[in-house]
Amino acid sequence: MTMPRPRAAASGAGWSGTAAEALPDDVDASVLIGRIWDPSVDGPTPVVVRDGVVIDVSRRFPTVRDICELPDPAAVVARLAGPPVGDFGEILANTEAATRDRTRPWLLAPVDLQVLKAAGVTFPISMIERVIEERARGDLALAADIRRRMLIDVGVDLHSLVPGSAEADRLKSLLVAEGMWSQYLEVGIGPDAEIFTKGQVLSAVGTAVPVGVLAASTWNNPEPEVTLIVASTGRIVGATLGNDVNLRDVEGRSALLLPLAKDNNASCALGPLIRLFDDRFGMDQVRRLEVSLEVRGVDGFLLEAVSEMTRMARDPEELVRQLIGPHHHYPDGAALMLGTMFAPIQDRDRPGEGFTHKVDDVVRIGCPALGTLVNRVWHAEECEPWQFGVRDLMGNLVRRGLL
Repeated sequence: MTMPRPRAAASGAGWSGTAAEALPDDVDASVLIGRIWDPSVDGPTPVVVRDGVVIDVSRRFPTVRDICELPDPAAVVARLAGPPVGDFGEILANTEAATRDRTRPWLLAPVDLQVLKAAGVTFPISMIERVIEERARGDLALAADIRRRMLIDVGVDLHSLVPGSAEADRLKSLLVAEGMWSQYLEVGIGPDAEIFTKGQVLSAVGTAVPVGVLAASTWNNPEPEVTLIVASTGRIVGATLGNDVNLRDVEGRSALLLPLAKDNNASCALGPLIRLFDDRFGMDQVRRLEVSLEVRGVDGFLLEAVSEMTRMARDPEELVRQLIGPHHHYPDGAALMLGTMFAPIQDRDRPGEGFTHKVDDVVRIGCPALGTLVNRVWHAEECEPWQFGVRDLMGNLVRRGLL
């Protein structure tokens, strides 16, 4: 299989790229919704993107959440009319904070009232392999012997291991006996998935703006992920791209520090748009997506990788069932990041030190069906503060006569 390459910014384009790169390759067959900041109403506005034109649909649907709660969002949106706001390419170009004209619209993250959730260790084969490598301490022959004994005891290929199965339980027993068990392997191959709160409602950032890592962090990385848009009923209505920015040094100190490692200013990026499910694009297509990653540094560093959704051990619909159901309700729905198989080990500065971000890295996450999400890495303390909360949104909608 050939690795899909990230779509690099076109010559002459800003660091965030062009409209053609941001939108799906089959844009004419895609039903796309998102959000903009509209200075004329001093607030966020749900939009539909059709034929390169951004259409204001706030009079019919004040929030993106309202669209996603429809029985068939794509069918309604495909017929939805509203006043045009402008050209998508021009609005995308105006989104970069350094050059933004604040009298004109710019893009926001495409979700609003949905909770921001993420699943971890959903590609456990990479986790198992890292545990084997750690145990073998670089001895390839010893690593092969450990892997062989695992296959004999478990009876299945590790790539086809089903979390929570009898084979997974036998592997757990073997790992415990080998002294290799860890809390990460528990959620990787055990019955219960790791699903955590990535950020607070309305805190996500969109494309063409900075993502944040704490200034004190010395080991961190992007996590390119497909993100499902889930209605309050548990029905999956669409998908977008996400960057589950992670501070590896913080999480490595203790798993109990996961909130600090994951939830910081501008640490959750989603977008550029939500592609709603219809008869052309749905879960069957999501399960086959390949998400590419490119990180370019001002120091000339280049990292490229890919996450293949076919390698997920847990089906995305199973993750949604563990997120929402009789055991837990989300009346405004959820955005669920599905995890990544990306674990950067490429040395950046000195041998053996691996990868970590530097300020002004440009991160491009893309796939043909969903477009490209592009962000520049800054310190979280220097990113634009998150100040527009739920109370602000409700007040703004009331003033506009939309509630």
